[in-house]
Amino acid sequence: MNYFAVTGRITHEPELKTSASGTEYTNISIAVDRRKKDKDGNKQTDFVKATIFGKQAVLVTTFFKKGDGILVSGRCESDKYTDKNGVERIGWTLMAENVEFLPGKGKASSDGTAPEPTVLTGSDKDLPF
Repeated sequence: MNYFAVTGRITHEPELKTSASGTEYTNISIAVDRRKKDKDGNKQTDFVKATIFGKQAVLVTTFFKKGDGILVSGRCESDKYTDKNGVERIGWTLMAENVEFLPGKGKASSDGTAPEPTVLTGSDKDLPF
């Protein structure tokens, strides 16, 4: 089973793009904090690339901002490439199937409480595969 879910913060403003076939999508990076700190007591953070398609991409680019909390789940795809030094590498991208709002720096209500998570769903027709 290929299922992956991450919870974190968006690292840059989402930008809506359109593929050659007309599918709308956005690529985001999610900062995911590790549970344990390093040996010096510093917080460790991983950065996960995610691609979101169709109506979900439109909603994310409309309502999410840099720093907002997000939960993305779906499948992971690997991509082999050669870096600028000629070294072969493998990159991973989370191909989003579900996206949810989570508390983040931009999502607190006027009373300071975090909103309930909201699931952004699209139909299977929105997916390019």
